[in-house]
Amino acid sequence: MVILAGMEFGLATFADVSGKVGPEQRMRDLLEEVVLADQLGLDVFGIGEHHRPDFAVPSPAVALAAAAARTEHIRLTSAVTVLSSADPVRVFQDFATVDLLSSGRAEIMAGRGSFIESFSLFGYDLDDYDDLFAEHLELLLAIRSQERVTWSGRFRPPLNDVGIYPRPVQDPLPLWIAVGGSPQSVVRAGTLGLPLMLAIIGGQPERFVPLVELYREAAERAGHEPEALSVGINTHAFVGRDSAQADAAFAPSYTAMMSRIGRERCWPPMGREQYAALKSPRGALAVGNSGAVAEKLLFEHELFGHQRFLAQMSVGAVAHADVMRSIELFGTEVVPVVREEVARRL
Repeated sequence: MVILAGMEFGLATFADVSGKVGPEQRMRDLLEEVVLADQLGLDVFGIGEHHRPDFAVPSPAVALAAAAARTEHIRLTSAVTVLSSADPVRVFQDFATVDLLSSGRAEIMAGRGSFIESFSLFGYDLDDYDDLFAEHLELLLAIRSQERVTWSGRFRPPLNDVGIYPRPVQDPLPLWIAVGGSPQSVVRAGTLGLPLMLAIIGGQPERFVPLVELYREAAERAGHEPEALSVGINTHAFVGRDSAQADAAFAPSYTAMMSRIGRERCWPPMGREQYAALKSPRGALAVGNSGAVAEKLLFEHELFGHQRFLAQMSVGAVAHADVMRSIELFGTEVVPVVREEVARRL
């Protein structure tokens, strides 16, 4: 179980690629982002798993291992590992290795996945979407808790008193459940007593409050102390010198990316009005100058009382130099203000 003292702040990315920046350059840029976040004293950096041409990282553990060799303090997590279509044995081994390379800074953030490409790629049936996740999570938890494992299920060969190596520095290796709005997933996380990461990428944050309440209620019913469980919030965010500069750097790539994915999922395209609504004081986007972003983060903390916040800044084709400047402003001007105010409220 992860119990956080105070509030943690970090970054998450899918390592988006574009016509201007290919995968090789994007990986270089990604490592620069992690190093800067570490130098600024941010707490955590997350890298997502995708199997599409518009994202550069199919294996977060590989990228995190490279980051481990270049950083000293920041925690390194997937954001997320698509556990439904991954072998839990290999997932544990990969992240245990990252944990050893980083001297105990690795984490797994496990989710069912927001895209479906990995299922056919690795030979799984999409109709088993949730059953796969539940079974793989069960096995991952068993491996995490004991060195030798005896286990059987529907979707992979059984294990009979098999040793799983290497073992990580951390015991247990931190494991979060990431959800995008599924009550079933929220209840699962609470029942298992695992920390919850909630992605808020649209609409108003208030509509997610019942999910956090449901999570804490499920944890309490299962005999866990809700106050001992951590909740994290992940949103799109960008910090500029002023609002106009933030919009100029972030909005074109963000709206293009959301519209592109929206076409795949039959969402309406994102235009200026939708962007403005999301950026408004009660919307999901934390974009603007340092004061505005800090205010949005404090508003969300009033809603959720969460222990971790992850900002996703490098969305679509946002220029690397602008992302680096946003990270710097986030670490030097936003985080100190929010951290101090959250501590004052406790």
